[in-house]
Amino acid sequence: MSELALFYVTFATRADAERVAETILAERLAACANILAPCTSLYLWHGSLERAEEVPVLFKTRPMLVTRLRERIAALHPYELPVIENWAATASPEVGAWIEGETR
Repeated sequence: MSELALFYVTFATRADAERVAETILAERLAACANILAPCTSLYLWHGSLERAEEVPVLFKTRPMLVTRLRERIAALHPYELPVIENWAATASPEVGAWIEGETR
C-alpha cells in the first residue's frame, strides 16, 4: 500500500472550487481534485447558527506536500476562515505511483 494525504475543503461556489482546484493542479501540489455535489453545512459562527450551501473538494497528494498544499489553499481561498482538513490514507501502489508522478 502507498501512503497519501487527502484534503477536504469547502467553498461557497462551484466557480471558487474550480478556480482553486485548477490552480493547485497546475502547480502540481495535488494529482487530483474531486469537486463533489453541493452540501448543506450547518455551523456556529460568532455565536450564531449558520446554514449555507457549499461545494466540497477532495484533493489527493503526497504526505510530503501537506504543508505546502495547506498554505496554498489558504492563500487562494476566499473565506475569512477556510476550513482545510486533511488526513492520511492508503491506496494501491499503482495509485501511489500516479500521485507521486503527477506532483512536485
